[in-house]
Amino acid sequence: MQMGSFSLTTSIWQLFGFCFLYFSLVAGTQAECPVQLSQKSVVVEYGGSVAVNCSASVPHYGMGWEASEGGVEKTRDSVVTWRVSDLREWDIKPFCYINYDITHDTLCEEELPVTVYKTPDSVSISIVNHTRPMMEGEQYELQCDVQDVAPVQNLTVKWYKGQTLLSQTNFTDTSRTPVNEVAKLLIRPNRTDDGAQFWCEAKLDLGAEGPQPPPKKTSEPLSITVHFKPIISETKLPSIVTVFRGYPVVLVCEAEGNPKPKISWSLSENVDGDKLTVSESTPENVHCNASNSVGTTTRQVKVFIQVECADNKITQKLSMKIKFINPRRSGFEVEKHTTG
Repeated sequence: MQMGSFSLTTSIWQLFGFCFLYFSLVAGTQAECPVQLSQKSVVVEYGGSVAVNCSASVPHYGMGWEASEGGVEKTRDSVVTWRVSDLREWDIKPFCYINYDITHDTLCEEELPVTVYKTPDSVSISIVNHTRPMMEGEQYELQCDVQDVAPVQNLTVKWYKGQTLLSQTNFTDTSRTPVNEVAKLLIRPNRTDDGAQFWCEAKLDLGAEGPQPPPKKTSEPLSITVHFKPIISETKLPSIVTVFRGYPVVLVCEAEGNPKPKISWSLSENVDGDKLTVSESTPENVHCNASNSVGTTTRQVKVFIQVECADNKITQKLSMKIKFINPRRSGFEVEKHTTG
């Protein structure tokens, strides 16, 4: 029993060793295929031309190119060229083969990676499900449509506001044929974005073998309108105003908003316009109101009335009366009288 088990185990290990040796030899033969390609990989625009040489480094009994376009029949030449003047197959996989063994049974192959690309027909930008002006603080979605581009896994869509890069989108789809792709961007505009221009750019980055600089196409700019609630200028309209009797003061209320705000004042009755003259008869508190379709902003102004005291308004006159108090005393008394 033990001797039989030992014999079976030995046979298994011998079989395993033979298989290992066989696959090692096969792998070594394939890894050492004695051909050299003039380019390790190629990038070709759809409809463009391509030419790659395959050279043998040893004597052989025949070599050539196998390809759905531009194949080369087996020849005894030492250099064979795969050439296509108008490449229109997206998933082409050409390979150079060689027979260099005297038995004519050993073939090895060297595949040439080929990337066929196409730049987009068009790139456009739009706002998703919205046609009216945007409202400050609300969220909106922008969409960039890229039409008929390949390969999409090499595509990058970049988003810009003016000349500022906001975001970029990459794609993982491995399709080699042209597709339509969509990239989206969420924004929450504020008042400083009113009139801003957004745009997107589609770029095909095809590596060092591809065209330099990488081909790209941009959308037309999208100019947005942002409506926002008025804000009243505090520098133009202070919160406290002092008014001297007889000297009225003109208050100016300026406000920024979109749409343009309407200005009014709240006193005993409403007064329209951005200017208001206040005097000693004006109520202690007045309010400026700036209103548009988004909302209303109010600023209160407290009015203080003050009696003016100035040398050129109140004149003091002095009169002096001198009388001798005692003839025996030297000195005098001054009486001061004020008149005005």
